[in-house]
Amino acid sequence: MSDKKADLAGPGISTYPEVEKILPNDYQSILNKKDTQKAIYAVKDYIEKNLCKELNLFMVQVPLIVTRESGVNDNLDRDGSRTPVEFPCGLGINPRLNAQVVQAATKWKRPALKQFDCKVGEGINTDMRAVRKDYFLDHDHSSYVDQWDWERVMTMEQRNLAFLKEIVTKIWKVITGAEEYIQGMFPQLKNPKVPNLPKELKFIHAEEILEIFPDLPRKQRETQILQKYPAVFIIGIGSVLKDGYPHEMRAADYDDWVTDTSKESGKETYGLNGDILVWNHITKRRHELSSMGIRVIKETLVKQLEIAGLSHYLELPYHKAIMNDEIPLSVGGGIGQGRVQMLLLRKAHLGEVTVTVWPDELKRICKEKNIHVLE
Repeated sequence: MSDKKADLAGPGISTYPEVEKILPNDYQSILNKKDTQKAIYAVKDYIEKNLCKELNLFMVQVPLIVTRESGVNDNLDRDGSRTPVEFPCGLGINPRLNAQVVQAATKWKRPALKQFDCKVGEGINTDMRAVRKDYFLDHDHSSYVDQWDWERVMTMEQRNLAFLKEIVTKIWKVITGAEEYIQGMFPQLKNPKVPNLPKELKFIHAEEILEIFPDLPRKQRETQILQKYPAVFIIGIGSVLKDGYPHEMRAADYDDWVTDTSKESGKETYGLNGDILVWNHITKRRHELSSMGIRVIKETLVKQLEIAGLSHYLELPYHKAIMNDEIPLSVGGGIGQGRVQMLLLRKAHLGEVTVTVWPDELKRICKEKNIHVLE
């Protein structure tokens, strides 16, 4: 069980010898660097336009920095292991502002729905950039993060699994559509050795996966289920499962992971959130594309903060806004831009589609394996 506990948060790789093993030895990029850049922006344009079309969203500006006191920065999990970059801001101000670089815009988006006067069924999408300094830098994790962070107003009656699945299905349609679109531009990307994504996404609860693989840690369970279903949406991430562990740690103040969904699922299940995972045929590994969920209401916010030992957060402006019914009920999530582009362009490494910092050891490994990371 100690392996299960260690597996609750963070990427699945922790040493560069491990990274060296999983990166392919016979790799040859299908697209050259110039065509890769053209393809990146073609995919980006397609997904932004069609995500807005499918979910009735519009593009908005999004912050790179927020204040510590606002409480809107994303903690990513609830164990306190990933802290944001923080610095004093504002020349001539005494005291200076306590600024933080966002780790994601997850919590910022919900008050933004009110700021942009979104009605039920309307929402926003962002071209979000963030810094996550506490990630291990491997083939698909970087300190630089780009996401399509989106949020949409919903009603109390829509707080159920059926509505969540409806939203996820529309997002999946956009991702698979982007794959077809980019292969129309660059036909060489269509390769029988790397099958296209399935048109249908398999919905499965974390509790169901645990029933199938009761002795495996979370990442190994995900790897195994992807052998049967190459694209899945895992529901219920954050609630404690029957083995006494959550599928994965999830922050306590945005996604709802404690709501009882047993009446819909037909078994004891909790949570109105989940992740899209696919099998990456280049790296031969699980590949997360998106995390999303129906957001907390007053009751579930209080309960999740109690579970996480973070009840003092209720004094922060963001949390007060939820408790005082000052911001809309919503559903939202983040879709990894680099992750999607890496997958659709058949790349072995995130550094082939994003520019960031990488350790010399990783750059050496990539060079030896004919993987050219951008600098």
